[in-house]
Amino acid sequence: MPVFEAHVPAGRYTTQQKRALADALNQSLVQGLGVPEGDRFIMITEHGDAELFLHPTFMGMDRSDDAMFITVFVGAHRPLDDKQTLAAHISRLATEALGISPDDIFITLVPVPNDNFSFGRGELQLAEVAPRW
Repeated sequence: MPVFEAHVPAGRYTTQQKRALADALNQSLVQGLGVPEGDRFIMITEHGDAELFLHPTFMGMDRSDDAMFITVFVGAHRPLDDKQTLAAHISRLATEALGISPDDIFITLVPVPNDNFSFGRGELQLAEVAPRW
């Protein structure tokens, strides 16, 4: 159910690298939270020089021109340990897939109640069921 938005520098990553990033994000859910592989909802958007700003050293980081934002809309029912596990898997798998520094991965987890997701047909498929994973 989580939805990913990856905001990356324009022209920095090839089509194959963006697909590898999408695969890494999906695997972070599979490996970190045990969700099915088919739970794959990912947007990757490129931003030009005047559209993407990540401070290079804030919070002790050493960011490069590879730096990106990754936003994850995740079920609000997730406890802190699930969120910590997910963030660690995102960082590890994305850096492995792209060969970049973990300092270049800025992650934001946005909790969303399950009844706010529609997977299609205008239905809120999770509105009246307990979380499955």
